[in-house]
Amino acid sequence: MAADPHNVVRLILPMHPEGKPGNPFQDAADDLARWLADGILAADPAPALYVYEQADSGQVVQRGLIGALGLVPYAAGIVQPHENVMPGPVAGRRQLMEATRANLEPIFLLYQGGDGAATKLVATVADTQCPIAEAVTSDGLRHRLWAVTDPAELSAVAADLAPRTALIADGHHRYAAYLELQRELRDAGAGPGPWDQGLALLVDSAAYPPHVGAIHRVVDGLVPETAARLAGAAFTVRELTGGAGDVPGALAELDRACAGGMAFLLAGQGRAWLLTDPHPALLRAAVPDEPAGLWQRLGGAVMADLLFGRLWGIQDDERSVRAFHDGGGAIRAAADGIGGGGTAVLCCPMSADQVYQVAALGRRVPRKSTSFGPKPRTGMVMRVFAQG
Repeated sequence: MAADPHNVVRLILPMHPEGKPGNPFQDAADDLARWLADGILAADPAPALYVYEQADSGQVVQRGLIGALGLVPYAAGIVQPHENVMPGPVAGRRQLMEATRANLEPIFLLYQGGDGAATKLVATVADTQCPIAEAVTSDGLRHRLWAVTDPAELSAVAADLAPRTALIADGHHRYAAYLELQRELRDAGAGPGPWDQGLALLVDSAAYPPHVGAIHRVVDGLVPETAARLAGAAFTVRELTGGAGDVPGALAELDRACAGGMAFLLAGQGRAWLLTDPHPALLRAAVPDEPAGLWQRLGGAVMADLLFGRLWGIQDDERSVRAFHDGGGAIRAAADGIGGGGTAVLCCPMSADQVYQVAALGRRVPRKSTSFGPKPRTGMVMRVFAQG
């Protein structure tokens, strides 16, 4: 918030001053309207799809298309989720869209494109044309953007993508919010409109295989020693000599264990334990295995059903459990947690193949199970419902 008066965080994560009338969603709407009026943001003059590239040290990491995605219900099987969502975050994102009348950042979708027209267009545009925007962010990634406005090219892309399906890599809560907002406005008699689409980045995962990381947890108030003792009923538990103070060492131990099978790392109060080799009978009793050999190998499912549910008797929800994309950050957060500390729970990542299997089955893993990257940078492209 302090970095710049026009930092996009003011739109996507508005913080309303305590005790003042109004609410954060209206604050974001007011900021967006003011930035448009002042020329800080400007609508492009013609409809476009945007080729978006992310590169690291000159090497292309990912390319895709940003545009307005026609919304379809999950039952259609066209846009395929793989994670559960929580009602609180969905409601918050819907309220933000209601207030701003905008999609402020794209969701992240993957599809199997092969040598289709969309994949070819992305490569041709990025390799031959000058970008309309370019930036290097603090993580070292270079971001470049091109606008595609030629009607023939747009038609070719639409024809290529029409018969395909897409996997939600990141943005499950926002896609659910897209559908909620569309349903609310339709029920209110609004009829067809810009709420029938949602902003999305679409990446051909065959051309640019994604990185899939784990999302970890911190359970505030759970004593680490107690957590490790209770986990011993179903896991082999080994305390690490370096403890929680040796974060790189602890993460390396977890990586090695994950290469050999199911594993978790518990950390807090300066100590750390590695959990491996879940008891087969207890695993089968706690974790549904449909189909055989898949569900019991998914870290998020085993964590939620066996570790949290069966052994600790807690629910993995946003009220009592915090989620962290960075393992080291989770370990540090456990030491500084609410009530004097808690337990960090680090797990193994799912593979991309496992994610596709889950989506193809029409099933969902627990919330915050996967972290796909690199994610689109917020602030490169926004979609405002009303223009002019």
